Amino acid sequence: MQSQTATHVSLSRSLGFLPLLAVLLVSAALVVADDPRAGKGHRLGVLLYAGAPPGLLEAFWEGLRDLGYVEGHNLTVALRNAEGKNERLHALAAELVQLHVDVILAVNTPSAQAAKQATTTIPIVITRVADAVGAGLVPSLARPGGNVTGLSFDTHDLSLKRIQVLKEILPGLSRVGALVNADNPATKLNLDEIAEVSAELGLAFLPLPVQGPSDFPGAVQAATREHAEALVVFDDTALTQQRAQLLKLAAQHALPVASIYKDFAEAGGLIAYGPSLPALYRRAAYYVDRILQGAKPSELPVERPTTFELVINLKTAEALGITIPPTVLFQADAVIK
Repeated sequence: MQSQTATHVSLSRSLGFLPLLAVLLVSAALVVADDPRAGKGHRLGVLLYAGAPPGLLEAFWEGLRDLGYVEGHNLTVALRNAEGKNERLHALAAELVQLHVDVILAVNTPSAQAAKQATTTIPIVITRVADAVGAGLVPSLARPGGNVTGLSFDTHDLSLKRIQVLKEILPGLSRVGALVNADNPATKLNLDEIAEVSAELGLAFLPLPVQGPSDFPGAVQAATREHAEALVVFDDTALTQQRAQLLKLAAQHALPVASIYKDFAEAGGLIAYGPSLPALYRRAAYYVDRILQGAKPSELPVERPTTFELVINLKTAEALGITIPPTVLFQADAVIK
C-alpha cells in the first residue's frame, strides 16, 4: 500500500511538471527561431543599411529560389536592418557574426564596410556598392583576396553619363547641386567624384549634405539660392525612401532632379541613369550560391553591372517647360509620358 501511494505521489509530481516543461520548450523554440543555427541547411545573414526599395530584395530571393534554396527547408535567414542609422550597423553586423551564419549579404556601401569590420572569416557578398576598391572593401576587383566579393559599380562613369545627359537637355547648365546623405560613409567619395565630373564638364557644383527629411527643405532652398539649375541625388536608400517629399520640394522650386534610381524618375524625377538594380540583387544570389557550394570569396572576382537604364520622364519635362532633344529620347530605355 505504501508503495502504491509513493508511486501515485511521484506520478502526480511528474504530471504537475508537464505544463511547466511545455512552457519551457515553447519559450526555447521562440528564442532560437531567429537563430540560423537552429534551422536546416545553410545559414544566411542579410545586413541592410536602410531597407531596400520594393521589389529589390524580392529579386534576390527569386534568384535564390531559382538556384534551389527554400527558406525553412534548406536555408535559414537572419535579416538585420539599421533603418538608416549608421551607428547601429556595427552592432547588427556583430550579431550576424555571433549567429555563425555561413555567408552575409551586405547591401550598400555602409553595410559592406560594417560587415567587413565585424569579420575576416565569414564570407561577405556585397551588392549595390559604389566603388568597392575606393571604399576599402577589396584591394582589386579581379583579385579581391579576402572574405569580400560580389557586385560593385563605377560611380564616376555613371555620374559622368548622368550629367552629360543633363547638359544635352539643359544646354545652358552651369551649376549642379549634389544631394548626399551626410551619415553615409561613402559621402566623401561621392562628393569628390561629383567635383571631378563637374570639372571635366566645365560645371560648378554645390554640395548639399543632409541627415534626414527635415533637412530637405533647407537643402533645396540652398540649391535655389546658389543658382543650381539641377539637382543630382546620390545612391542612398535613406534618400530614396523619402523621394516623394524630395521630389515635391524640387518641383516647387522648378529644379529638375537626376538620380541613379529608375523609381525616382517614375515618381517625378526628370531623368535616371544607372545599373539595373533588380539585376544587381538577382546576381548576388549567384555569389551566395557559389560560396555555399564551397567557392572562396577571395577567388571570385568582383563584377561590375552590364545592364544600364536611361529613364526620362516627359511629364516632368513638360511641367518644368523643358524640351527633351530627340537625340536624348533615342538613347532612352524607358520614357514616362
